[in-house]
Parts: sequence; C-alpha cells; structure tokens
Amino acid sequence: MVLTPLGLAVAAAAGNLAGAMALVRHERRGLKVIELSLAFGAGFMLAVVLVGVLPRVFRQAGPDVALYVLGGYLAVHLAQHVVVPHFHFGEETHSVSATASASALVGLSLHSFFDGVAIASGFLTSAGLGMLLFFAVLLHKLPEGVAIASVTLAGGQTRRRAIAAAGVLGLATVLGALLTEGAEALQQHGLALSAGVTLYVAASNLVPEFQAKRSWALPVAFFGGALALVLLQVLLEGAGL
Repeated sequence: MVLTPLGLAVAAAAGNLAGAMALVRHERRGLKVIELSLAFGAGFMLAVVLVGVLPRVFRQAGPDVALYVLGGYLAVHLAQHVVVPHFHFGEETHSVSATASASALVGLSLHSFFDGVAIASGFLTSAGLGMLLFFAVLLHKLPEGVAIASVTLAGGQTRRRAIAAAGVLGLATVLGALLTEGAEALQQHGLALSAGVTLYVAASNLVPEFQAKRSWALPVAFFGGALALVLLQVLLEGAGL
C-alpha cells in the first residue's frame, strides 16, 4: 500500500477521536497510557523540529525563513492563550463556560490545521520527513482529544458533542493536508510555519503539562521520545527514505 499525506492525515485525525473516546468512557488505564504518550510525544516532537525539520528548512530556504517559524509559534500562542481564556492539555477537572469550551475548539483547530500542513509539507521534502512528522502529530493527537473532550464536558455539553468536537479537530488536520497539496504558499512556507507550531505545542503546551507531576515514568518517556526520533531517523535513512 502506498502511503499518502492525506491518508496519514486521516490516520492522525483518528487519534483525536481515540483520546476523546477514552475520556468520555472513563477508561482510566487508557488515560494513563495517554499521559505517558503526552510526555513521549513532547520529546519526539522537540527532536523532530530541532533535528529533522529546522536544518532542512534553513538549508532549503535560507535564514529569512526563521520569520515563518516564529510566525507559526506566535500564531498558536495567540490562538490558545490570548483568544482562548482557559486552556491546557490534559483532562479538565473544573467547570468552564460554554464560551470557553467553544473558544478552546477554535484555538485547537488552528494548530490541528497545521498538523495536516506539517504532514503534507514534510512529504514534499521527503517521504522520510513526512513519516517522522506523521508520528509526531499522531503522538499528541491522543492527549489533544482528551483535552477538547474534557473541556467540552466541563462546559456543560454532552458526551456526543465532546466526541464531535474531537472530530472537528480531526477534520481540520485533513483540511490542512488537502490545502497544502493545492496551495503554493503552503507548499513554500508550510514546513517552516508548522515547525513553529510543533515547537510551541511540544515546548509550551506539552512539557509544562507533565513537568510538575511526581512520576519517574514521565521524564523517562520524555527522554525516550527524543531518543526514539534519533533512532527512527537513522532507520529511515538506512532504508533510503
């Protein structure tokens, strides 16, 4: 079977639904695994950006492309922590207003859109980089699904609407991949923009979420994620990807 950016975007989007389903069904063991995937994903995503994406972006487009990386980083901060009054990754345990839950969906949809852009623009560079970015996106889709489902429930909505909210994030990811394949601007600058987005999600969203928790497994998962990226990159290069 030939892997395509669109197909992988759909597969990554399914992670949003899986995380939301675990939350609404109160699958505590599943949520614990998702917590570990959050830490593992943070390490993997940081390594993808710093080792896999940025060197290629600067080599191909030059130092001026740093403005697009910065723009991606700032755009997510604006969407998630200025436009959205209350948001964090992980399970929401306090009641929030319906407006807050709706604004969280809007904020997360922006970064979910760039998840799809990342996968598609990575494949435009090389199949190997596209696969690495797919794994990075998939790893944080699970806690993202938990986050949007929990904040939707905390806003007084039903379980069905919580799952639907996760589905909206998945659709935004698919849309990002679709538009990248047809929009010249995203083909040229999408990888740099998504690098900034991914860097923000990993360093400013995911790392603080587990940093204060007392658990030896979380830092082990974090460092393991970074190491896994390095090893996976070596394997992909060995396979000619």
